[in-house]
Amino acid sequence: MLLHIHPKDPQPRLVKQVVESLQKGGIIIYPTDTIYGLGCDIFQPKAIERIARIKKIEPQKAQLSFVCSDLSHLSEYAKQIQTSTYRLLKEYLPGPYTFILPASKLVPKILQSKKDTIGLRIPDNAIAMAIVKELGRPILSASLPGEMVEDYTDPEVMYENFNKLVDFVIDGGPGGTMPSTIIDCTGDEPVVTREGLGKWEE
Repeated sequence: MLLHIHPKDPQPRLVKQVVESLQKGGIIIYPTDTIYGLGCDIFQPKAIERIARIKKIEPQKAQLSFVCSDLSHLSEYAKQIQTSTYRLLKEYLPGPYTFILPASKLVPKILQSKKDTIGLRIPDNAIAMAIVKELGRPILSASLPGEMVEDYTDPEVMYENFNKLVDFVIDGGPGGTMPSTIIDCTGDEPVVTREGLGKWEE
């Protein structure tokens, strides 16, 4: 189903509709402050498996991240955030960054990789934030497969490509073309592992 949600002022009724679908194991395509993503409730293993099938990968090997609503929410899913790392998170989030941090015990087993880390995001996007706040826990987020720019920027094209595989395609306007910048904070110093939309000054 293609759902038009206002990008600046998301309609609570429509957000609730999306969240009810997520709670039942639904999958959505939704806007962030970078590119559109595939999302589901992190505590719905069947939905996680569905996303992994769409992307043709194993859940543990997938580059999946959690979209959180704020820093206190984010810190529940990461363990032992050092003061210097917390300062970085506070400075750069919300924004187009994914921070790799050690995973806490709250991260579902199906998603725990051998490295025991998790990518965490707080996108600067009203629709994504409204959904996560209403859900009360993070959305699992993955990038959309696609060769052409339209495959992951134009909601109408995404709907044509994926409507049989997902429950909702949320149209929040045209998407961006650059993914988030990934910063690995598991070592002594933060390391940029992917340069994306977010500017990084060390």
